[in-house]
Amino acid sequence: MGYAHEYAAAIMHRGRVPMDPADYVPNWQDGPRKAKFYPGADSFPLPDAPYPADATLDRGLCPEEAPDDGEFDLATLSGMLRDSYGLTGRRLGVQANTDLSALPFYPLANWSRGSASGGGLYPVGVHWISGPSGPVPPGVHYYSTRHHAMQRLLTGDVSGQVRAALGEGAPGPATDQYLVLSIKFWQNSFKYNSFSFHAVSMDLGACVQTWRMWAAARGLAVEPALWFDEERLAALLGADPKEEGIFAVVPLKWAGYEAGSDATTTPAAVRSKDVELSVRRKDAELSVRRKDVERSRTVLTFDALLRMQAATSADATARPAPGALAPAAAHPVDPAAVEVELPPARPLETDVRTALRDRRSSFGRFEAQQPVTRPQLAACLAAAVAGSRLGGDTGDERLAKLYVFASHVEGVEPGAYAYDPERRSLRRVKEGRPGEFLQRNYFLANYNLEQAGAVLVPTVRTTAVLDAVGDRGYRLVNATIGAVAQSVYTAASAVDLGCGVALGFDNISYIEELGLEGTGEAPLLIMMIGNERPAPADFRYEIA
Repeated sequence: MGYAHEYAAAIMHRGRVPMDPADYVPNWQDGPRKAKFYPGADSFPLPDAPYPADATLDRGLCPEEAPDDGEFDLATLSGMLRDSYGLTGRRLGVQANTDLSALPFYPLANWSRGSASGGGLYPVGVHWISGPSGPVPPGVHYYSTRHHAMQRLLTGDVSGQVRAALGEGAPGPATDQYLVLSIKFWQNSFKYNSFSFHAVSMDLGACVQTWRMWAAARGLAVEPALWFDEERLAALLGADPKEEGIFAVVPLKWAGYEAGSDATTTPAAVRSKDVELSVRRKDAELSVRRKDVERSRTVLTFDALLRMQAATSADATARPAPGALAPAAAHPVDPAAVEVELPPARPLETDVRTALRDRRSSFGRFEAQQPVTRPQLAACLAAAVAGSRLGGDTGDERLAKLYVFASHVEGVEPGAYAYDPERRSLRRVKEGRPGEFLQRNYFLANYNLEQAGAVLVPTVRTTAVLDAVGDRGYRLVNATIGAVAQSVYTAASAVDLGCGVALGFDNISYIEELGLEGTGEAPLLIMMIGNERPAPADFRYEIA
């Protein structure tokens, strides 16, 4: 049994037994940037990319049903990055979050993005590894979210190194174009310390799920690999594995790529300021020489974070065999429980870009006088189920199960329910208004959970996943939860509901309330949906 089991147990109990360091206070004045910084790196802007109105969220949430014969080019890559992690506008609003007093000041501006992120910290770094079929000279590029531009970190074809790191049986098409997602831990741990590994792995899932929805609606496929030679890719990017983890690789089916042109070559001439040769392996390999310049004067490390990175990066090449996750599949619903039928889900006819641009956290704006309709609830639940399959080398096993605390849903008696995805109905777990339980077990003051129409709770059998695929499975567990959250956020936007997602609750109380002591299910996140107060005092300025 690896360290991930111990960490998972500490996460479940942190509402009752605080994790070390319990007395930690962030130094906000010395915080890191929300992106990596490479001074002097050449860059080029990415082109504008129109998004078709018929690329609806309904199509995006069903990648297995959508055609996937499309090919990426620079414009589609640009659009996907802008709509997921790029800055799209500035927002200010009167709401209940604790950072409200800081938002009017420009250095602390709240910039909207399509993907959600824990604490709004956005620690995922996106690197584009471009081979010869790309529209620019081959090399390694870093996506600068603030400029919507690519910064060149290395000149030379290293796509073969990525292909070799993925190994046999990797998901996705034959290609020489890859997105490599890394997470710089200090961008999150300065605020969340030991808890940060739990949060950042959800951020990864939120980003990847945005790409899957965006791409599927346009007939493109995004299949992430979570198992690969992480040490090799860290060396390629010039990343210290103790400071930055490589969490996913996404191969892109690229227009103009010709199969059979994959020969791995070391360019005869490369710019010496950008690259260095690594002789760590038998064959010399190129690696990024430029270093990210940290803003913080003091960078701290946390034992639990270091141990989780070590545990989940070990055996990173041991890709799960087909069916390996079957023993960890979502726990089935009780067929004997009282069934509450739901009508067909409200269609998600909004195009994915619009839904992502409208997505935001409600932060206490919920107003219970107008209940959530059952078609709206059904749409959000169906979206959550769609997000519970991350695809790629994790297969199509559905890992997450959904519970619903219904408070103000039209035609549904208040109570706790399990969602039956096969029948698309609710199964009663407990009767009675859940508002008092929900609020008592929420740690923060930025939401009144009783005013939400419903609170959705995804659970995963974390221990079973770790037993099935090892400690690296912890990344999969949380990426799945992040993908579920992003799906619900986006669906709520499309059906005109407010949405908020939170991790600050007593997980053990939810296990007790839902009767999960014997199932191994871990409630990992709560998602609130509902109507908001009319006529909000908001400022919104679009920049994209």
